[in-house]
Amino acid sequence: MATRTLALELGPQGVRANSICPTVVLTDMGQRVWGDQPDKAAPMLARIPQSRFAQPHEVSDVAVWLASDAASMVSGTEIPVDGGYLIG
Repeated sequence: MATRTLALELGPQGVRANSICPTVVLTDMGQRVWGDQPDKAAPMLARIPQSRFAQPHEVSDVAVWLASDAASMVSGTEIPVDGGYLIG
């Protein structure tokens, strides 16, 4: 709700507000917690249609796109970067 509120309140000043909502991301910490523990990861991976966790660049690519002119009309959105987890 904060994203939508910010978009509504700051939009007239030309400010865009969006949220990136990843699932497990295999950063160094994510790798230690999820990547090196197949028994722990299996139930979560079973709920992700793409059957894998996100790589850090897949999240940062979305952030770069949102900051670009290519996304100039995108505001007030929540963008899942989750391999389909929310629909699984």
